Amino acid sequence: MAVGVFDLFSVGIGPSSSHTVGPMRAAAVFAEELKGSGSLDRVAGLRVDLYGSLAATGHGHGTMTAILLGLEGFHPEKILPAEVEERLAAIAETGTLQLAGSVPLPYGVKDMVLRPLTVLPRHTNGMTFTVTDEAGEVVHKATFFSVGGGFIVREGEEDAALKELDESKKELPLPFRTAAELLGRCQSKGLSIGDVMFVNELASRSEQEIREGLLHIYSVMEECVATSLKREGLLPGGLKVRRRAPDWHERLEKEDKDRDPKYWQEWVNLIALAVNEENASGGRVVTAPTNGAAGIIPAVLYYALHFAPGMDKATQEDRDDVVVKFLLTAGAIGVLYKEQASISGAEVGCQGEVGSASSMAAGALAEVLGGTPQQVENAAEIAMEHNLGLTCDPIGGLVQVPCIERNAIAAAKAINAAKMALWGDGTHRVSLDEVIVTMRETGRDMSSKYKETAMGGLAVNVVEC
Repeated sequence: MAVGVFDLFSVGIGPSSSHTVGPMRAAAVFAEELKGSGSLDRVAGLRVDLYGSLAATGHGHGTMTAILLGLEGFHPEKILPAEVEERLAAIAETGTLQLAGSVPLPYGVKDMVLRPLTVLPRHTNGMTFTVTDEAGEVVHKATFFSVGGGFIVREGEEDAALKELDESKKELPLPFRTAAELLGRCQSKGLSIGDVMFVNELASRSEQEIREGLLHIYSVMEECVATSLKREGLLPGGLKVRRRAPDWHERLEKEDKDRDPKYWQEWVNLIALAVNEENASGGRVVTAPTNGAAGIIPAVLYYALHFAPGMDKATQEDRDDVVVKFLLTAGAIGVLYKEQASISGAEVGCQGEVGSASSMAAGALAEVLGGTPQQVENAAEIAMEHNLGLTCDPIGGLVQVPCIERNAIAAAKAINAAKMALWGDGTHRVSLDEVIVTMRETGRDMSSKYKETAMGGLAVNVVEC
């Protein structure tokens, strides 16, 4: 199907969309296929092979435990944090996995085969699931790739998936792949960028479903922040990174009771930190468009709802309108990155995650502040242009340093990009399409050490303990 706003914004668990959400989704698909084939009663053995980045940073990203949950039949968008803790504790205590929720197998994290130096041709985030019978004969086997943002592709079906994507796009009223095409749709129809995305979403959902779905997405973002502000102490994983959001919130509540505009950046920082601290804890977040960049869009949207002109007098319906327009516009820009480049840190570095999210947020803010389609495209371009070359080098393979602070920095960068674009008339020297292609090529040229392998940068130059 054509990439839509609900593909780019989906509910999952932390800490990574490509290393946690995608692998869980792939494992769940494998389990469902096995169950549907009627072969479950023949299964006596299980093998999971992880390749490339999944193997290199899987422990810090929760890949192995996510796969266990997926093999039990859980999906990332449905499972709750309490269920995660309950099932993982049971598996650890008994050493037994309930394959597809019904077949007990002695299997755990330590039984997975890690191949960090082997990168399969399609993508560095590869995984192979194999189940055998008592005689050792293969009952079912499948290889999947987690390509960023929770999206998965099965080996051997890449061309078919692209063909299906192209065919489904033909069914859209206003299809687009590039920013130039998107701007052309806006000009010919007299629509905003968010409006074009809305018209395309109407091809598969009603207006009410779109609105309710996007407001639900934002409610999960708000719940994520609220949950994070109640947690204190250190983040899990051994780096001893202290949670800052609760203390910052308490200080802001004392110093800024009336939302003084001079504190806007402190509030934006707080929201971004809160979301990504919750993500680092394995909590429930919204991929936006990835988990590693999940704090940027909620933080910039918070700015739009609390510090934009006139929002102090806005009704709840007005605020809901802002949320819907913001997410639709961000989604349209996200489609450009997903289709022309990548949103996978393991494929193009953090420019594909934080850079894409910052660009999406900048364009969305420009639109809700009244920008023209040309100004929106300019804002998105400015934000990405100044995230080009951003590496993905998490210390200890954990989505904590530099990821958490990086979201706050990128959120402020997005707001500044929107403001710069709105002070212009939409004309600019570098197009969004040109910067997206540059990001893709930069990612291709980037050393694998800096693409979510924990083999370069901060990951090797900072002592973990």
